[in-house]
Amino acid sequence: MQIQTYKPRRLGGKAMFKNVRALMMLMVAALVVLSACAPKTESGSGGSGGSGQEGDKVVIKWWDSMTSDATQGAIKTIISEYEAAHPNVKIERTYISFADIKNKLLLGSVGNDMPDIVWIDNPDHQAFAAAGILADLTEPIKEWGQADKYFEGPWSSTVYEGKNYGVPIGSNNLALYYNKDMFEAKGLTPPANWEELKEAAKQLTTKDVYGFAMTAVKTEEGTFQFLPLMYQAGSDLTNFNSPGTIEAATLVSDMVKNGYMSKEVINQKQSDTVVQFSTGKVAMMMNGTWQIPLLKKEGKVNWGVVELPVNKQGGTILGGENWAITNASKNKDIAFDIIKFANEPDRLKAFVQAAGRLPSRSDLLQDPFWQDDKDLKVFADAMEVAKARAYGPEYPKMSEAVQIMLQQVITGSKAPERAVQEAAGKIDPLVKK
Repeated sequence: MQIQTYKPRRLGGKAMFKNVRALMMLMVAALVVLSACAPKTESGSGGSGGSGQEGDKVVIKWWDSMTSDATQGAIKTIISEYEAAHPNVKIERTYISFADIKNKLLLGSVGNDMPDIVWIDNPDHQAFAAAGILADLTEPIKEWGQADKYFEGPWSSTVYEGKNYGVPIGSNNLALYYNKDMFEAKGLTPPANWEELKEAAKQLTTKDVYGFAMTAVKTEEGTFQFLPLMYQAGSDLTNFNSPGTIEAATLVSDMVKNGYMSKEVINQKQSDTVVQFSTGKVAMMMNGTWQIPLLKKEGKVNWGVVELPVNKQGGTILGGENWAITNASKNKDIAFDIIKFANEPDRLKAFVQAAGRLPSRSDLLQDPFWQDDKDLKVFADAMEVAKARAYGPEYPKMSEAVQIMLQQVITGSKAPERAVQEAAGKIDPLVKK
């Protein structure tokens, strides 16, 4: 197979990027002081600089944050199959923790230690594109001719100012998991709206069990879990200081005030929540697609899953990762060929199944694997309305404001109205940028 080369459009020195670049460089300076540990390498060495040579082979550096055995196994299969088909290419995969990969990219952008291929959490994609860290893939993607196969939500997260800087890998969204036995004992059916959700949480709460749980940690996970409630109440980050946002924040606050949800959710990640649910300590939880394999394998309760209860409207949030190529790569043509190889339908389908993800491609989502499984189908159907966090390069700051607000209302340090108003003061100027 002959690999076609291309010359990506350079970001150049656009004035609109100057402020973002300056901000990123300030962040890098701070991170240099704070950074102390190097990530563990899964395959090969981290090296320095961009791609390189190992004997007669071109070395392509690949960074991702996947931790599960199934997902890592699927990644290694893709790499080994590509290397077998292209004996002149060696792919060095490096695992970097989800918490560290953004910092590592920022530091690498000034320290000449960058990968060719990197997996990016989709809400961070536009910020890295705006900072000039990612290669413009508009032309090779146009030549590839597969863009129209993808759902608008995941695809929009890879686009910045009309140009494309990546390809979605796999998607996920949030739904409501519930303990079937607990519901049956109380004569309840899964809640379809907020009023039913509050009533079910009330009836299911005991001295040993919380009726409801979500994640409210001061990381992107907290924002990820709050935004669907805001969407359902008719608000968005673009009109944050609104009755809908206050209503969503009040729902969360009341769950804690009434004892239906633990205040400790401010310290619990989504992975902690699923453990509590799977051991019968929580009757309902908001969580994602990727928890299904774990619950099927290790769950100790009889569980089911339904779409998130609606309020003024339905809605959920889009999660997942994207492929990207860094501007530092000296072999962008080979890197993009690897991305195309990994996204061939059968190979991509095998990966997202192993990873507990949903396909970002609409044609693959019709496969019986997702349509015939009643639990997976809940998430599959929600892909049509799942909203991406595609708010531009300032989104990380907006997200931080949401996280602070969420923790304030849960701890009771501020009333929902006040906390939302203060967060809006930080978010509104960023939206206007």
